[in-house]
Amino acid sequence: MEKVSTIVLDVAKHVFQAHGVDAGGTVVVRRKLRRDDAVAFFASLPACLIGIEACATIHHWARVLMGLGLSP
Repeated sequence: MEKVSTIVLDVAKHVFQAHGVDAGGTVVVRRKLRRDDAVAFFASLPACLIGIEACATIHHWARVLMGLGLSP
């Protein structure tokens, strides 16, 4: 996987959408993730900035991602 600097995560009930860009703004990741696969996907990424849509579960996912060393 290319160097991802920023990921935007669209959180839904069963399927998440992850859209990642490098430092120049070029899209390097577009991924549909099942809820069960999200932690493994983010654990495989280097440290990067993550934007998450505002929703009821944002605090839970922010804690999970911070536990992986990422910056939501």
